[in-house]
Amino acid sequence: MPIGIRKFRKGRLFMAVNSYKEDENLNEVSKLKTLGRLFSYLLSHKASIFVVLLIMAYCVCVSLINPLIIESAIDNHISTGDYIGLYRLVVIALILNAILIILVKARMYIMAKVCNKVLVTIRQQLYTHIQTLDFKFFDSRPTGKILARIIGDINSLKDVLSNSVTTLIPDFITICAVVGIMFVRNAKLAAAALISIPLMIMGMLFIQIRSHKRWQIFRKKSSNLNAFVHEDLSGIRIIQSFTAENETRETFHTLISEHQRSFMNAVLYADAFGSVIDFCWGLGNVSLWFTGIMILGLDTVSVGTLVAFGTYISMFWQPIMNLSNFYNQLITNISGAERIFEILDTNAEIVDAKSVTQMPAIIGAVDFEHVCFSYEEGTNVLNNVSFHINPGETIALVGPTGAGKTTIVNLISRFYDIQKGTIKIDGHDIKSVSIESLRHQMGIMTQDNFLFTGTIRENIAYGKLDATDEEIIAAAKAVHAHDFITKLPDGYDTKLEERGGGLSVGQKQLLAFARTMVSMPKILILYESTSSIDTKTELMVQDGIEALLKGRTSFVIAHRLSTIQKADRIFVIDNGGIVEEGNAIELMAKQGAYYRLYTAQLQDVV
Repeated sequence: MPIGIRKFRKGRLFMAVNSYKEDENLNEVSKLKTLGRLFSYLLSHKASIFVVLLIMAYCVCVSLINPLIIESAIDNHISTGDYIGLYRLVVIALILNAILIILVKARMYIMAKVCNKVLVTIRQQLYTHIQTLDFKFFDSRPTGKILARIIGDINSLKDVLSNSVTTLIPDFITICAVVGIMFVRNAKLAAAALISIPLMIMGMLFIQIRSHKRWQIFRKKSSNLNAFVHEDLSGIRIIQSFTAENETRETFHTLISEHQRSFMNAVLYADAFGSVIDFCWGLGNVSLWFTGIMILGLDTVSVGTLVAFGTYISMFWQPIMNLSNFYNQLITNISGAERIFEILDTNAEIVDAKSVTQMPAIIGAVDFEHVCFSYEEGTNVLNNVSFHINPGETIALVGPTGAGKTTIVNLISRFYDIQKGTIKIDGHDIKSVSIESLRHQMGIMTQDNFLFTGTIRENIAYGKLDATDEEIIAAAKAVHAHDFITKLPDGYDTKLEERGGGLSVGQKQLLAFARTMVSMPKILILYESTSSIDTKTELMVQDGIEALLKGRTSFVIAHRLSTIQKADRIFVIDNGGIVEEGNAIELMAKQGAYYRLYTAQLQDVV
């Protein structure tokens, strides 16, 4: 059962840009640019990186000295029987390598600390940036895919960042130093040992092109799977209610099979890196010993030199292997960085103007002047809508589903920007004032009545973070939530489960209403404020609603028309505009659109 494939949003049915059935589309970005941007985060930890580099310099030096110690031990001490000199050499080697082991542990600790700090920074930047993005961004992306980037993609960068310092730099230096020493010691042996390098380069280039594309596909399939699981678990009650477990299980099996296939396709090429290196390593060894023994001869090349060169070959190819593993790791995880930076580079469409001013204290006059708006080009939800709201008026918005009621209140809060016309509050164009100063003076109770994990007190205070206990209790009393709260085991300190589990639908509604009330907004938006409350509770809440509405400009969206009979004006929204306007008595007398809605609802109740 493809739950969530199609979404109903703001009065239109559409396929999400990136549903779990669609792979995400990413703009092609240079890998070098992505790497440069990723490694720039290390610059804020220069001191720690410098210490690590010093440690690595010591480690490289010791590694380069070790073959020379072996050569000296064989040619100068063992062959001559100078065991005292050999013992001294061994002691020196032990001290140098013991210090190396200690410093390696220190290096690992420092880099782990640095990398974790960098990941925290990236995750905070990503999370903060996501919060600035507008509704359009979230309308087109499943939550699971966003979570995949915040958690999975960022975690995948840890080894890349760490190894960029501990592997890339020292191994590159080691390779250069080894090549230099080998050519200084014996150019012919050096050339023989490194004869397979061109073959290695061609093999690596061939593999990386194909590997990167397959790891990109794997990331996309991982994101699809994450999005489906998140959606499936969020709607588990619906799935179980309609016994759709088999259908969702089949969808999960399909997605996980795609995930597995994409992983195996990626690994197929990723594992080839090691095979190419091993082959070239073996070919270099064969070439070295063949050249040293069969071509140059042992008369020309000493045994100690051959052993030293054999060690140097290992010191050359082991870093090459490390770098290939790092490169493989880079190819594997660079797509994660690309996905992260893609969101960070996504600009919010709803932003403050350059010359923005702060919204003064709102009185409550609202004007729509020839407003046109569409979610998708070519399909207008509102066409040339104009109206004036006096301060303190209560306006009820009614009409069929998808007519544009929610769109109007979303535009007042500037969750979307209009294509034509002007929206003013107290004569101020809402585009000319800061978004924060505008929304700070508004109270919005959404259809979703989302409750956070935490106490009841914390959930109510979410409407005003600095609210006192007195203000919280007063808000709860106003909506008649105080009585049921005090009957709970811990009262206002009762901890709620995720999404308010354990509370009735009506209780959740009342808490959400109290949260809106505590903010004491200048403009109030109530979205189906009593849609989930039983008749008895509704009667209790009406007094609180009336007290809250008094003296405030309010917009009420309600399908239950009995709750808006006292509204100053009722707007009947349909066909992209206001088809009727007036109070309940006036509209009933016209026997027009509102009359038909009201009588139809009465018939449904009967």
